[in-house]
Amino acid sequence: MTSNERVVVIGSGLAGVRLARRLGELGVPATLVGEEEHTPYNRMLLADVLAGRYAPEVIALPAPPRLTRGRAARIDREMRAVHLADGTEIAYDSLVLATGSNPVLPPLRGLWDPERHEFPEGVHAFRTMDDCLGLSKAVRPGVRAVVIGGGLLGVSASRALAQRGAQVVLAQQGERLMERQLDPSASKLVRRHLAELGVEVHTETRVRAVRSVGGSVRSVSLADGYALDADLVVIACGVHPRVGLAQDAGLAVHKGVIVDEELRTSDPHIHAIGDCAQFEGTVYGLATPALEQADVLAQLLAGNTGSRYTGTRALTRLTLAGQDFLDLAAFGEPDARPGDDVIQLADATRGTYRKVVVRDDRLVGGVLVGELGTVGALARAWEGAEPLPDNGPLLHLLTNDGGS
Repeated sequence: MTSNERVVVIGSGLAGVRLARRLGELGVPATLVGEEEHTPYNRMLLADVLAGRYAPEVIALPAPPRLTRGRAARIDREMRAVHLADGTEIAYDSLVLATGSNPVLPPLRGLWDPERHEFPEGVHAFRTMDDCLGLSKAVRPGVRAVVIGGGLLGVSASRALAQRGAQVVLAQQGERLMERQLDPSASKLVRRHLAELGVEVHTETRVRAVRSVGGSVRSVSLADGYALDADLVVIACGVHPRVGLAQDAGLAVHKGVIVDEELRTSDPHIHAIGDCAQFEGTVYGLATPALEQADVLAQLLAGNTGSRYTGTRALTRLTLAGQDFLDLAAFGEPDARPGDDVIQLADATRGTYRKVVVRDDRLVGGVLVGELGTVGALARAWEGAEPLPDNGPLLHLLTNDGGS
């Protein structure tokens, strides 16, 4: 690719900004189209902004020199142009979709105001900087907040609101918190951590409706008939890939926008990376794969045709700093199969837990909560997928501080 070829990237999140930055370093200028009015920012740190630990500008990403504000409304594949909602047209030779994901909105009665076609006052998603700033403005000591969803996002939001003095109830439909990443023992520690902050956790609880009076939320109704008083309701039920633009353009989409090893979509002039991309059946939805995809695609667009994306063995890491510190990591398969070796260390007093699963002399998964000095060594052993050394006990995996 020559430097005068036009590269357009739709999406100014971690993946899009990383790609534009890498392309600039390689002498390939790119136009970044960002829908949000805010300076590009690290979405992974929004909970710290909500908790009051960081000001919004602290989590800003380096803004690319060619940033266009606007919402991409349509892709004209025949003319190779992106049409923005304000009528602007941007031509491209190579187009990259880094459109990210949208929050999952559960089918709750009363979630939408039928007259204004928006959430009732006091109901918030927790996905964007605007969501975060709206919650920050609304939260105050003693306010009654209900968080719907006990995954990574729900736990982060509950903790942040509690640190701001809110009376928080977390309602989770599943049987335990963060059930996609954690085993029961680790989940129990996270629940204990939230309880120590004053968060009331209800698992195996289905929210049925949101009740509003005069356009403002007043309570949340549960399936068992019980009602939770609420001044604030936070929807934290996960995310799904934002693929509407790709679908309207006729690109191949399943769970996400389908891409190959060169991160190409079904149109060879269009690529996709980050939360919206699906590679070999997987939509990662994590920062590390998004950044790796951006790095690979930058090389390809700069003419280094030997680069390929072969997938990411991604580790989920949640670090919530502050006075009530919480640090956890999960990777691979934390649930053992028959014949696997499982090593666990738990310290109830200190609130720490470490577990790894070994199969055929290879580390296949693990969960760690608190004091994660060993996470670096464990992650490297897992990512390498190589046989573990046989010159020491397996317990060495959990006690050797290999750096985090």
